[in-house]
Amino acid sequence: MIVDLPSTKTATGDERRVGVEIEMNGVPLQQLAQLIADELDLTLNAEGRYQYRLTGDSAGDWQVEVDFRLLKEMGQQDYQAGEWSDEFKQRLESMLHRVSEPFVPLELVSPPLPLSRLNEVEKLSQRLHAAGAKGSSNQLTNAFGLQFNPELPALDANTIRRYLQAFVCLEEWLKQRDQTDLARRVTPYIDPFPRDYVRHLLAADYQPDLATLIDDYLHWNPTRNRPLDMLPLFTELDESRVRAVADDPLIKARPTFHYRLPDCQIQRADWSPALAWDDWCQVEFLAFDEARLAECSAALRRYLRNPLKRWFKDWVVELEAQWLLPSSQ
Repeated sequence: MIVDLPSTKTATGDERRVGVEIEMNGVPLQQLAQLIADELDLTLNAEGRYQYRLTGDSAGDWQVEVDFRLLKEMGQQDYQAGEWSDEFKQRLESMLHRVSEPFVPLELVSPPLPLSRLNEVEKLSQRLHAAGAKGSSNQLTNAFGLQFNPELPALDANTIRRYLQAFVCLEEWLKQRDQTDLARRVTPYIDPFPRDYVRHLLAADYQPDLATLIDDYLHWNPTRNRPLDMLPLFTELDESRVRAVADDPLIKARPTFHYRLPDCQIQRADWSPALAWDDWCQVEFLAFDEARLAECSAALRRYLRNPLKRWFKDWVVELEAQWLLPSSQ
């Protein structure tokens, strides 16, 4: 995995961190949690019937759970034998678990890891593959993702704007590189950024302050369902502004991006989280090369204005020919 980014430190001088979320099935929950605990030398703690907390890592706790909020809430309840209402709830929970199991993933959630520890995720994914973990494409109902939560090097409006502009420039290329599975493309989880927002964001004179940057984003994107979900970051920076438009309890404030696009293809021997991370690094390098970012943004503006180009030319081809670093082509 590429960790030598153009900026590996935060504004306070600490090493940047990144959280990793991997969705999968194919391995029973307790077995999966125990495998991870053994691999990372962590202590396994059950927090109900459908979630485990793994403690002992200096970076924070890991979590392994069924990615189904209602089932996790039910799994924390204690049932009393002989109580009719509890017996009914227990049967209902069992049925819900049985029905949801084929298509609701198990989720591994790391703590915020220093960039220098990303190779540990690579080794862990190899162990999970060997244990029989399955991801998207294994069957039609598996719409499972790999998500990164990279900490920003700075939280000012200019830095955030550059990242957003770099991402929308590369969005189509990232989708092609990932070959996003049909099961995820037909769901709303990773809806593309609206074309009008892309045009607004890439305007040559777009230099908003933080409040305007957030308001513009919320106007076109009042949802978590974007390939680069900015709501956790904007909630960290101005929670009341975000909650007034998108009051979703699943939005958790944190000083990170929420990169939701990549598939989890852990059932494939040739797949690795490093593939998606190294593609994300193209966003990092473009965001920190202001001259190249300005030229790339101008080229995309011209492409979007010209219907003949959109009909007869491929933006991804132009992007690869002129605007990407050679290492990820």
